[in-house]
Amino acid sequence: MSTIGDLSFARPKGRLTTGRIFGAGLLVLLGCFAIIGPMLIPADPAAQDFSASLAPIGGDFLLGADHYGRSLLARLAHGARLSFGLALLTMLAAAVPGVLLGLAAAWKGGWTERFLELTATIVLALPGLMLVLLLLAFAPGNYVPLFLGLSLTLWVEFYRVTKATTKSVLAQPHIEAARMLGFGSRYILVNYVLPVVAPMIGTLAAFAMATAIIAVSTLSAISVGLQPPTPELGSMIVELLPYYAEAPVHMLLSALLIFLLVLGLQLLAQGDHP
Repeated sequence: MSTIGDLSFARPKGRLTTGRIFGAGLLVLLGCFAIIGPMLIPADPAAQDFSASLAPIGGDFLLGADHYGRSLLARLAHGARLSFGLALLTMLAAAVPGVLLGLAAAWKGGWTERFLELTATIVLALPGLMLVLLLLAFAPGNYVPLFLGLSLTLWVEFYRVTKATTKSVLAQPHIEAARMLGFGSRYILVNYVLPVVAPMIGTLAAFAMATAIIAVSTLSAISVGLQPPTPELGSMIVELLPYYAEAPVHMLLSALLIFLLVLGLQLLAQGDHP
């Protein structure tokens, strides 16, 4: 006699590819720099010393100083922590409701699914950048509208992927068998739905964080995001752009840090391709 333990469903197995290992290692190093760096670096990222304006790399300033004589090492560490923190907060604010609503739509169906699908369609019809700019207009330079606007544009992806994957799993014969054998909703969700959904959500989460980092840097670069003297990587690039001829490496440091952050997340989310 068959039992639920005999029933199986093909579950995606994430492989530890070279890209994923490299991406994870890169993110660990950058995470340590972002978390521990601001505590270990004694320099104040906002402290100005005009006598050290555009100081070269080395000497009193390990990575040089900007045009106000502020330590670039300290500003990069605080900027990395800010980018990591906002990206993580944005991802969680998008993933939690997106996944829960996707599960609810797939499980309940009917008017619940139709209402949530209509809501998702309306959100997608709104230009994401316009939504973020609209919220920032009420509190320019503030963290809350920035991450809230970004999360409102990203939750739909989590919702739709979760809903489609969950409906596919629930349509399998072994789920009907599980219900006939008396297994409840919680057991089915935990043991059969979530193991299939989780890898896809992990991939989406990495992409969402990369998108948030790029968006925050871009908005700050065009002076509608976080404002100076906040050490934000995008605004640091723009601030040093007029001094590119005198100190080209100084400006490129922020761009390189953004590139490495996004690269690590993209490699981590690359899927099961070798």
